[in-house]
Amino acid sequence: MWTADHWNDYEVIDCSGGEKLERWGKYLLIRPDPQVIWDTPKKARGWDKPDGHYHRSSKGGGEWEFFGLPQEWSIHYRLPDAAELTFRLKPFSFKHTGLFPEQAANWDWFSEKIARAGRPVKVLNLFAYTGGATLAAASVGASVTHVDASKGMVTWAKENAAASGLKDAPIRWLVDDCVKFAERELRRGNRYDAVIMDPPSYGRGPKGEIWKIEDCVYPLIRLCAQLLCPKPLFFLINSYTTGLQPAVLAYMLGTALSGFDGRISAEEIGLPVSSNGLVLPCGASGRFEGC
Repeated sequence: MWTADHWNDYEVIDCSGGEKLERWGKYLLIRPDPQVIWDTPKKARGWDKPDGHYHRSSKGGGEWEFFGLPQEWSIHYRLPDAAELTFRLKPFSFKHTGLFPEQAANWDWFSEKIARAGRPVKVLNLFAYTGGATLAAASVGASVTHVDASKGMVTWAKENAAASGLKDAPIRWLVDDCVKFAERELRRGNRYDAVIMDPPSYGRGPKGEIWKIEDCVYPLIRLCAQLLCPKPLFFLINSYTTGLQPAVLAYMLGTALSGFDGRISAEEIGLPVSSNGLVLPCGASGRFEGC
């Protein structure tokens, strides 16, 4: 498992009974987690006095309960031998805060590859959300094309870039359907040294385009393979969909990128749990590393 274990401002303190107790900076949150199917005594400090608690409803969805949590706050992450990134957080729909901290395991990996590439690196980041991967790549010198269908998420990502001192970094911010954008890039003849994609299980584009990962992700991987330069640096795909296990990600990358020299690997990604030494699984990632 690839573990995001270099955080100072974030911590999974404990997990039990379908929930996890987390520290985000100086604030404690309790949020549901479908992986936590065990029920152990909640002895860690903070279970009884969180700053925010997301309660899942038996009818679907849920709602936040706050105990002094501000509307917005920031945490920081320092990449190895690179700049410190700043992320502005706020609780919003369906338990999220605007950041998936387990992705730091991938930020560390590809930022080192970019920094050591010895050449200009162009990165295409699809389903780019609030910009964690975009900022990690830009902070080590890459030019990044950041694409997300949500105008609100792109605005949030720009705010994170400004807070991280990357306001003037070479980042193209685009509100667009990821598939249609990739198709246009292919027609325009644009090429990239690296591709990052974090596709949702289900979603809609800005004009109502339907995305269902089981039907759409492999054709998109094959499309993006055509956008790679002759000697690509890397290709990263993340999945939070139960059916897309690491072996599935590895096979899709291996078949779609068979024309390139490189190595394929795939693993679960996870976060260490400080109270008991466990590593909480948080999804899976597949990686292609060019030779």
